[in-house]
Amino acid sequence: MCRRDPVSALGAAQGALASPCSCVLAVRSPPTAHLEVSSELGAAEGLAGRSLRGREHTELCPSLVTRCRHFCHTRVGAICPLALLHICCLVCVTWRVCRDPGMPWGPPASPPSSRRIFIIWAISSWFRRGPAPQEQSSAGGTPRAPSRNLFPKDTLMDLYVYISEHEHFTDFNVSSALFWQKRDLVYGDWTSGENADGCYEHYGEVDISQSVQQNGSIYIHVYFTKSGFHPDPRQKNLYRRLATVHTSRMINKYKRRRFQKTKNLLTGETEADPEMIKRAEDYGPVEVISHWHPNLTINMVDDHTPWVKGSVPPPLDQYVKFDAISGDYYPILYFNDYWNLQKDYFPINETLQRLPFRLSFCPLSLWRWQLYAAQSTKSPWNFLGEDLYEQSDEEQDSVKVALLETNPYLLALTIIVSIVHSIFEFLAFKNDIQFWNSRQSLEGLSVRSVFFGVFQSLVVLLYILDNETNFVVQVSVFIGLLIDLWKITKVMDVRLDRENKVAGMFPRITFKDKSTYVESSTKVYDDMAFRYLSWILFPLLGCYAVYSLLYLEHKGWYSWVLSMLYGFLLTFGFITMTPQLFINYKLKSVAH
Repeated sequence: MCRRDPVSALGAAQGALASPCSCVLAVRSPPTAHLEVSSELGAAEGLAGRSLRGREHTELCPSLVTRCRHFCHTRVGAICPLALLHICCLVCVTWRVCRDPGMPWGPPASPPSSRRIFIIWAISSWFRRGPAPQEQSSAGGTPRAPSRNLFPKDTLMDLYVYISEHEHFTDFNVSSALFWQKRDLVYGDWTSGENADGCYEHYGEVDISQSVQQNGSIYIHVYFTKSGFHPDPRQKNLYRRLATVHTSRMINKYKRRRFQKTKNLLTGETEADPEMIKRAEDYGPVEVISHWHPNLTINMVDDHTPWVKGSVPPPLDQYVKFDAISGDYYPILYFNDYWNLQKDYFPINETLQRLPFRLSFCPLSLWRWQLYAAQSTKSPWNFLGEDLYEQSDEEQDSVKVALLETNPYLLALTIIVSIVHSIFEFLAFKNDIQFWNSRQSLEGLSVRSVFFGVFQSLVVLLYILDNETNFVVQVSVFIGLLIDLWKITKVMDVRLDRENKVAGMFPRITFKDKSTYVESSTKVYDDMAFRYLSWILFPLLGCYAVYSLLYLEHKGWYSWVLSMLYGFLLTFGFITMTPQLFINYKLKSVAH
């Protein structure tokens, strides 16, 4: 619902900004270009304020930016500033005057605002930009004509929802398969329903068979027909192809459940659940289990954009379906489970006979649908494998929860700190490389500390790989290890001894202290510092190893060694800075 009348807001924005960009383009472009760009701007305004009742948000026409770049003769990325201002003002006005139309996914109390969805979309869009859609032509070389929506505005519709174990549904005569039927819905109606937001809701329980209990799939089939028609093709008198829109999807979700089989290496005892231990023995350390979420929303996008087949930008092209004969497109149906958090899924097993299911139907604006579609796509991460998909889902959940539950000021501070931390980490890498790359003398520098740094980075990398940590963290640590290994070539003369080969096959790597390090007193002080340091570190390491072995559980001896070394370095790693301090003290200088 709107905070104030969106008619006057959108009208004022469009009226105030109607002329400037077109005038400027008229000066810089020929008359035909002026007319074409003006029509494009008119199309963008129409998309921004299509419904005078505030039913539409904004949508940037994909071809508008391209045409502005062409006719204004500007470079790529520098579109006409007034055209950009013209569109952005309409976006901002619509965004500020309209609230989120409500939570279309079920009963939770406080709906997330559109601006929070916009924040998620804006951040991820930097990493999900695809190539601009190419304008398609027909076989004869002429541009394809724009299509129209097969369901005009205010079309009366009937909704049929079937639930089946079959991906392709034909059991229209089975009454138990019909989960929900709703007649005389109005396409583009935002004022009906219990909450006067155009939304309807139905709750029921889904009977499941033994096949579904044992990791089988279950599908939802949604049909919208024009009022008076039926979705069953076998009913010739009541079925019309162009009057029926259908979509389906699997509504259970397969998730991997990993079991970390840990135990006390001395006693063999574990605090893990015995049932989980048995399942791990039967199914292995990774088990694929079907999960269920009790909420799902069916959105019908209130959109009448003249899409051109082949020119719909991704990822929207996955949802816009064109009729092969008429060339027009069906209403866009979207299964909205964006706010279904991973923690709310529960496993389907033999103890469940029925599954609770709350299904909602809501209209959806084109602008919000674009946000949801952009967030739902995972194609840029295909090369990372399915394991990264699950990590991505969990990370998105943490972002959603943070946006919904965190104080806005604290959230802004967290984002700023995270950005500053990333910048500092990059600068640290850069300055570290610059320092060692330009270093000519090693006087006053602890060479042993460089080798110890390599050991630390290697332990951390092996530990996070053993515990399947976040991929981004793994990359960051790996880059740090490469930099530490490169430093060795700067503090020592590294040579390949091809005469004395290892196992008679591989050249032997030899290390020799640089002359600037040996000839100065730095080497003496460095050896002395590490000798004193070993008197403290080795007893502490032994005590921590005994404690870890007696009181903590581990997957095996390899994991124990890694976790013991990692925990020790986290606890006492700061002591390794003392050799450089000792050298500075002995040389009475920090100028080096």
